Amino acid sequence: MNERSSVAELADRLRREVERYPDGRKLPSSRALMERHQVSPGTVSRAIAVLAAEGLVVSRPGAGVFRTAAFAGGPGTGTPGAARPGDLSWQEIALSTDTGPRDLLAAPVFATLRVPPPDVVDLNSGYPHASLLPERLLAAALGRAGRRPGAWERPPTDGLTELRGWFARDIGGHGGPIATGDVLITSGGQGGLTVAMRSLAAPGAPVLVESPTYSGILAVVRAAGLRPVPVPVDADGVRTDLLADAFAATRARVFVCQPLFQNPTGAVLSPERRGEVLRIARAAGAFVVEDDFARLLVHADAPALPRPLAAEDRDGVVVHLRSLTKAASPNLRVGALTARGPALARLRATQVVDTFFVPRPLQEATLELVADPGWARHLRTLAGELRDRRTAAVTALHRELPGLLGGHRPGGYHLWLRLPDGVDDGALTEAALRAGVQVTPGRPYHAAEPPAPHLRLSYASAESSAQVAEGVHRLRLAFEEVAG
Repeated sequence: MNERSSVAELADRLRREVERYPDGRKLPSSRALMERHQVSPGTVSRAIAVLAAEGLVVSRPGAGVFRTAAFAGGPGTGTPGAARPGDLSWQEIALSTDTGPRDLLAAPVFATLRVPPPDVVDLNSGYPHASLLPERLLAAALGRAGRRPGAWERPPTDGLTELRGWFARDIGGHGGPIATGDVLITSGGQGGLTVAMRSLAAPGAPVLVESPTYSGILAVVRAAGLRPVPVPVDADGVRTDLLADAFAATRARVFVCQPLFQNPTGAVLSPERRGEVLRIARAAGAFVVEDDFARLLVHADAPALPRPLAAEDRDGVVVHLRSLTKAASPNLRVGALTARGPALARLRATQVVDTFFVPRPLQEATLELVADPGWARHLRTLAGELRDRRTAAVTALHRELPGLLGGHRPGGYHLWLRLPDGVDDGALTEAALRAGVQVTPGRPYHAAEPPAPHLRLSYASAESSAQVAEGVHRLRLAFEEVAG
């Protein structure tokens, strides 16, 4: 049983027990609850926090946890009573827009963030499993950050100077084209994408995107009122011959790409095409938004990585996006946008209106994290674990589902599976969930009709290499059900 289900189960037990207590009665000690229910101290603490958030108990430091005043809810409900809602149908008119329901735009993002039941193997999420994250390093960094002088004061709107300088060196190299003043600290990668799309293109304008591409990019583009125009990707990255045609046909002023370990194909932009992308965009008077999301997810057996496009750009064509979230924690919502000239001013204005600034304690904790010698060790460990999980996934796919896997690069966290013509990726995804494995259908990664059915399989979100192999086995059972 995983931690989430243990917490929920213990909270449910305690809720039923505590609701029979008179007001003000003290609950058993944490040690007693641990022994009685055979759970960890963390599980007890989180379950008590759940009851406290519901208003059922109150914690008094040094004294214990006590039953609060009775709820207005019915017996055994564990929730406060609520009045029946009135007529909410008027909201359908008030919320109607030309862009359609926002829940449809966000559906692929919700799917990526969905947490499967405990008995389901997660081969869907874009975040590494909790066991691959540096929780002790993060806890220590957050503790030190909270004690820094001025840690709770308002930060500069662009971000802490020291953190902006670190990102500038990490992206462009020492003495490279990116200066501290070219960096804007953002609320993670998704927040940075949102700022970039709302800043660089006018509502209704076309935006060129790779095809296929990360579904979150398509969601951000559409939510900003923009029109995504697909440009096909092959094993060497975006097809630059078609990129030039797309710029000429649409007069777009923005191209969004992932040159390194592209999501979902895993492609790495070839050396020949790197310069072509910059040349074509510059000739079109357009920006290249470089989403460098996977640079810290390199595998231990990967060759040397190419530099970011931003490190080779001196004309301000590239707006670079980098985030530490995937390699550190989903909760470390800290990233950076780099740009120069009027583009940076536009990005800065959009972000300050939307969010003011990224919370200073998170920025301070990020500085503590990347300065800790343990951060480099964590990245090396993560690289080895990702290599092992990829190897397990590839081996299992060749054994269980030969023919679905094309080429793959040693980096990132996912594989792009080509399904036989006629196989419905949505039906296969549903069958896989019934078989006990969660995977991602390929359809949401296309801005238009997909040329062929695909699945994306993420091996980073599984608990172990053995669980990756088990997930592939369950996928085979679902494939046999759907495809015969």
